[in-house]
Amino acid sequence: MLVNSSMLYLTWSVIEDTSSSELLSLTDTALIRLLLKQIARKMLLSGEEVCELYGYIGSRTTLIRDIADSRLVSKTYPI
Repeated sequence: MLVNSSMLYLTWSVIEDTSSSELLSLTDTALIRLLLKQIARKMLLSGEEVCELYGYIGSRTTLIRDIADSRLVSKTYPI
């Protein structure tokens, strides 16, 4: 697996910086492509790394959407 700790950190940072509504409105493929594009703007990726990140993000789309949904709910109903 080529996804190292700096790529993981950057991936989740990009997810956190992306608006919840955008994350929730995209298809899985569009979501993965958007995140990969944003990551590639910040870090030079090899073809193998792109493939690994595609698989990593693809396997976590449900988690990403759950996080995005909870951010929207917390903005709507602050504690």
